[in-house]
Amino acid sequence: MGTLEAINPRSGAVDYRVQAGTAAEVHALAARLRVGQPDWASDEQRRLAALDAWATALAGRREPLAAALTADTGRRLMSYLEVDLMVARIRYWVERAPQVLREPGEQSSRSARNVAYRHQKVPYALVGVISPWNFPLTLSLADSIPALCAGSAVLLKPSEVTPRFVPVLVDSVRAVPALAEVFGAVVGGAETGAAVVDAVDMLCFTGSVATGREVAVQAARNFIPACLELGGKDPAIVLADADIGAAADAIMRSAAGSCGQACMSIERIYAHRSIFAALRDALVERAAAAQFNAADIGRGSMTPFIDQRQAGKVARQLEDALDKGAQLHSGGPPETIAGGIWMRPTVLTGIRDDMLLMREETFGPLLPLIPFSSDEEAVALANDSDFGLSGAVFGDEAHALAVARDLKVGAVGINDASMTALIHDIEKQSFGHSGLGPSRMGDAGLSRFLRTKALMIQRDRPAPLSALDEAGFPA
Repeated sequence: MGTLEAINPRSGAVDYRVQAGTAAEVHALAARLRVGQPDWASDEQRRLAALDAWATALAGRREPLAAALTADTGRRLMSYLEVDLMVARIRYWVERAPQVLREPGEQSSRSARNVAYRHQKVPYALVGVISPWNFPLTLSLADSIPALCAGSAVLLKPSEVTPRFVPVLVDSVRAVPALAEVFGAVVGGAETGAAVVDAVDMLCFTGSVATGREVAVQAARNFIPACLELGGKDPAIVLADADIGAAADAIMRSAAGSCGQACMSIERIYAHRSIFAALRDALVERAAAAQFNAADIGRGSMTPFIDQRQAGKVARQLEDALDKGAQLHSGGPPETIAGGIWMRPTVLTGIRDDMLLMREETFGPLLPLIPFSSDEEAVALANDSDFGLSGAVFGDEAHALAVARDLKVGAVGINDASMTALIHDIEKQSFGHSGLGPSRMGDAGLSRFLRTKALMIQRDRPAPLSALDEAGFPA
């Protein structure tokens, strides 16, 4: 599979190389992790203590881990936030897991007299996690942590676009010997990922719809469950009774933060005609105030494209929209600065439904603004999408909640956007092409790694074969 080269997103230069894991190496690692898993699963107290120790080890590597993430993504603030949030996430699950893992006591069957039963929760032995490049640490651990809490071993394959953080992460795992027996990582591209799917008992994949389809087909062939967190095309609806300034703040942060490279970024904005111009002007004002952090990583809110190929996709959507009559109010095409690629928040009106930026996931700071005249029209426009990850509604709370109930998405922020980026204890599922499987948030984020086994107890004399004698059936 050869050597992989990683580009520094701030300079465009190749400054990191790593050997891709082969299929043989993946299967060898999987075999090793399987050996340690039974002991890991058998002692809940021991594994939760190990995970708590891992949180301490990860926190102790905050500086080198954040530095590696900064090199991977070109973002400093978000890199530190990723480390801090994942340390907190481990501790959250360590505290919450005993409640989710608790097995109920004996119960009685409602359909069979004198039959009692108990449920046993059995973890999948080996869970594979394939994560993307936009939030490398967060999306590597969002599934790994609860899977480990459940008693599974975990085989992680992070994105080859952002591999620099992996050695520091692995070092933190090795600091906790019990954890190192059941948690391993391998870096590689598509072939390595395919080997992971073939080596595990359950798969968690975060990435594009196109790749997610391929992963789902391969998992189905292997008869293993696959939890898919895929793309988004999140709508924001701004009602006539909304606070325009607050809505503009939330939408701009969501659409342009991290250069729009988040699945829950707002990518379509629907505004009531009575406040359309005011919202447009408020967004343009905020777009003008946004500054690149190109000259100084410590100043500016606009960070570079992590994968420079993505900049080309966003540029193509913008060009298509302008060719079809869209009006540009701020921003413009991606800009190359010292080898990195940045893009200003780009507010557009005159949007047509056949434009690429309305049908495809953007993953960049494009803000198409579309007017509507009624709640029903707003909902119909927002629901006209193959995606259904999340969305937002701004307005009087009762009014916004009523509109939100009709949106075909898995989560709706009321008077805020991208709320699922930081809030992970509220269960939600994806609609449409945005994903498959149980929620990765809330208690289901852990319970999905547990199969339910029934232990059924007959407390009466079991029926003999003669109970099936046809002669006993009344005519």
